[in-house]
Amino acid sequence: MTSPEREPSAALAASGPVAPLLRVRDVAITHDEADAATPSRVSFEVAPGEVVLLLGPSGSGKSTLALALNGLIPHAVPAALSGTVEVDGLDTATTTVAELSTRVGMVFQDPDAQLVTGTLLDEVAFGPENLRVPVDEVLTRAEAALRRVGLWERRHDNPDRLSGGGRQRLAIACALAMGSPLLVLDEPTANLDPAGIEEVYAALADLVAAGDRAIVLVEHNLDAAVGFVDRVVVLDQAGSVVADGPVDAVLRERADELHALGVWLPVSAIAALRLRAAGYALDPLPLTPEELRAGLEASEGTGRFVSPSAREATGIQGTGHEAPGTRRTGREAEALIRVRGLSLRRGRAEVLHEVDLEVHPGEFVAVVGANGAGKTSLIQAIAGVVTPPKATVTIDGLDVARADSRTLSQRIGFVFQNPEHQFIAHTVFDELAHGLRRQHISDDEVTARTEEVLERFGLAEKARTHPFLLSGGQKRRLSVGTALVAGAPVLALDEPTFGQDRARAEELLELLRELNGEGTTIIVVTHDMQLVTEYADRTVVMADGRAIAHASTPEIFADAELIAGAGLRLPPLSRALRGLERHPDLARVSRLADLPGATA
Repeated sequence: MTSPEREPSAALAASGPVAPLLRVRDVAITHDEADAATPSRVSFEVAPGEVVLLLGPSGSGKSTLALALNGLIPHAVPAALSGTVEVDGLDTATTTVAELSTRVGMVFQDPDAQLVTGTLLDEVAFGPENLRVPVDEVLTRAEAALRRVGLWERRHDNPDRLSGGGRQRLAIACALAMGSPLLVLDEPTANLDPAGIEEVYAALADLVAAGDRAIVLVEHNLDAAVGFVDRVVVLDQAGSVVADGPVDAVLRERADELHALGVWLPVSAIAALRLRAAGYALDPLPLTPEELRAGLEASEGTGRFVSPSAREATGIQGTGHEAPGTRRTGREAEALIRVRGLSLRRGRAEVLHEVDLEVHPGEFVAVVGANGAGKTSLIQAIAGVVTPPKATVTIDGLDVARADSRTLSQRIGFVFQNPEHQFIAHTVFDELAHGLRRQHISDDEVTARTEEVLERFGLAEKARTHPFLLSGGQKRRLSVGTALVAGAPVLALDEPTFGQDRARAEELLELLRELNGEGTTIIVVTHDMQLVTEYADRTVVMADGRAIAHASTPEIFADAELIAGAGLRLPPLSRALRGLERHPDLARVSRLADLPGATA
């Protein structure tokens, strides 16, 4: 079985030692108001030409550590740093952020945090201009960077007109234009569609191929990243290094340990762990759909597996989860949400065109599509975050365009793509309690319901912390909690698992499934096709501001032409198992929950 890793760079392949570009020694970081350091004890080195993946559970300090690599900690972010960070021989604690910017390019988890100008071209040119790079070179760098991420044709647009994924690609272009030898990327593909992810990693692979640059990558989407990285550094929940080595030594050989720790693994690796538990011989552990398919075609298996279709026919009890598209969703009842002829403009651009859609009580609906397809605009219009034209969107008969915010919040809860966009209070407790207090319920009930959500989302210890001081994953859990606590019958969520470790993401999704089972209608925008397959009853496919298809999830993913035409990809598990010859029952599986050994 071949490794998915990219070819080693010239620097890594050359004989003889290479001086590290980055040295991290015994680093611990304690935020102001925090009781403990996260990360708590981190040491590693990165050589020119290396791509190092930094993994760990949410809250382990990955993003905090990234901020220390370019000097924002301790110079700009209020936190105490012990130990040393050296980039290209410079100590980040004693070197200005301006000087470090010539050595370290940074792409934040939230691209809006670093976009400041009025056009894409100005944005990418901004950094080199501030370094007094000659004008001709500034323009050359800006054009090359924008072309790498597919945005050159939109160079005169305002960044505000880009989708979330488009802004993420712009932020990556800004980092590329700086020409820094070290790139630090914090969830660089979180808001990108599958085609955009492939483009970004191809561009980054070209960038490090010469061997004079290095990348430190914080990433949860390992299905895309696994073929790009050379080494993996893993932090535990306390922020200490528990693994550091090549991809094979860490992801393949210690997969069970990492899975138990709660970090993400590639979908194919998770599937393989479950299949191993059921007796399928898969050694070495597959990391990609291609490897999983090859391993299964060579594996005898055990014959103990009963396919979901056979299970339904015989009445054999399965995993306890109903397959998407089979759950009773109340579709025989009147539609809860009606969208009729919805067109929407943002500035001079029309982002939605005559969209018609119905969502029935109790459905779990996924909205998918390429970046800029109109997914976020659609659910924001449904939730009233962006006011739709009158009589185009109704929720249980209420015209969203005419409703005040308090009335609307009792019908639908909304979770933004960027959690910070909805935080208004000074503590996590008050953030959760705010919506309840607006309902004029008793203080005792506000406290009880708030504490219940804090416990459910693993935030009890952060109750008195300012929301902006949480980790990215913790902010996401808080944002979902604020939407859930009021008990609205509809929840609309934009990329709900962004920034989450595996354990917290699964916990969140199971909570959404539980709420859905109790009658709450769920609408989710996501780029995670595996998530859609696992959880959604019905899927809406958006393209160019139009709803080009909406049907049961199995029907949608059975239409390969539709998926390709919308700029999407089949989920990793479907790519691995579809058409499998040696184990035809497995070929009909699209969900991890339906695999044998699924409780592993």
